[in-house]
Amino acid sequence: MHAALVADLEQALAPDRVRASPLELDLYARDASIIAGQAEVVCFPLTPEEVQACVRVCRKHGRPFVPRGSGTGLAGGAVPIGDPVVIVTTKMTRILEVDADERVAWVEPGVLNLDLSRAVAHLGLHYAPDPSSQQSCSIGGNVATNSGGPHCLLYGVTSAHVLAVEVCLPDGSLVMLGGLDPEPAGYDLRGVFVGSEGTMGIATRIAVRLTPLPPAVRTLLLDFTSVEAAAAAVSGIIAAGLVPAALEMMDAEITRAVEDFVHAGFPRDAAAVLLVEVDGLPSGVDAAADIVSRVGRGHGARTVRVAADDAERALLWKGRKSAFGAIARIAPNYYLHDAVVPRTRLVEVMKAVYDIAKRYDLVMMNVFHAGDGNLHPLIVFDRRADGVLDRVMAAGEEIIQACVGAGGVLSGEHGIGLEKRDYMPLIFSPDDLDAQARLREAFDPDGVANPEKVLPAGSRCGDLQRVPEGAWI
Repeated sequence: MHAALVADLEQALAPDRVRASPLELDLYARDASIIAGQAEVVCFPLTPEEVQACVRVCRKHGRPFVPRGSGTGLAGGAVPIGDPVVIVTTKMTRILEVDADERVAWVEPGVLNLDLSRAVAHLGLHYAPDPSSQQSCSIGGNVATNSGGPHCLLYGVTSAHVLAVEVCLPDGSLVMLGGLDPEPAGYDLRGVFVGSEGTMGIATRIAVRLTPLPPAVRTLLLDFTSVEAAAAAVSGIIAAGLVPAALEMMDAEITRAVEDFVHAGFPRDAAAVLLVEVDGLPSGVDAAADIVSRVGRGHGARTVRVAADDAERALLWKGRKSAFGAIARIAPNYYLHDAVVPRTRLVEVMKAVYDIAKRYDLVMMNVFHAGDGNLHPLIVFDRRADGVLDRVMAAGEEIIQACVGAGGVLSGEHGIGLEKRDYMPLIFSPDDLDAQARLREAFDPDGVANPEKVLPAGSRCGDLQRVPEGAWI
């Protein structure tokens, strides 16, 4: 069966775009999470018609398929489970059309997030969602997980910027979900698809909303002598009636790692720093920066540094967005969580996170979207050490329980994938899971699209299943 499957895929695409060597299968057996799987074969379509052809070959041979973008996902959403065909869209990289007047771009799913903003910058426009991996993550992957980023506090996550999606359904047909009309008729199937993590089909073309570049921007760096003071300043800024474009927080451990890596001038002796950005008309931006400075100092900020120019602003953001690369200087592996808690309970939850790390003897760092309570506890470790992975996983589970116990939810932007699938009953009732399973079945009645992801097996009857044995690397 394997040889026939490979032969049919090679005929549908081209031999050089169908890979089945052990090395390549191993490379595509994982994403950026700490979960590993096993693929049957990997293929690289170039067009929507080739995506259709791949899906139809999968159906002919009775094989499931896993859509995959750049592989930067952190929840195991692109990890192949059950020897599926991995359909990789990274070669579909064309920006098909840009309408500057209507502020809309049609793109293929393999277009990199940052490349789109660079391509339309000369028009005074950009694509607002900006995950920290925006230099390498694809628009298709952003759609799959409904990605956010630092600037989603003001501008919203991916779903607020996707107007329409052409989708190859699990039966091999192409459909258009959504549209460019302000209020497309019928159900909001576009909204259903965004964030479905490849369980309802594969995006082949995407219409995204472009946003004007702000006329003025101020980026401020505030440092504090305690995490509690920084967290209180976050709530204080919002309580002052200001919604910044971005409001990020880093604790002492990650701040030192970032500074040693980027040399952006982050204070190495700070217990926590806030990176705050405000944008808009110049007079409004000046007033907003004054509010941030006043509130920050009122909550004990030692210094308030305002980026002097675009170069300094870019360097500060390079530090924030290089955080996960910076920790490679400390240990070779990390486990990054993604949960959302009420802003008013940030201090409480962060204390719990530090206590968990201490109890399990783990190095824990925190870098997160503080403005909307989207926590990213980061456990740094070396998986070659005996017993460390068991401690990491146990600590991770306690972190999730602490966040949910504080009134939070499982994910803000990374998705559920395999990592959080078994925690879904913590926030969803059996009836909730049943409704989600029925909706998924409407798109994929045979369960062939990215199987075993997001919903626990048996969600329609409450018969839950653990992540397959040996999947955690």
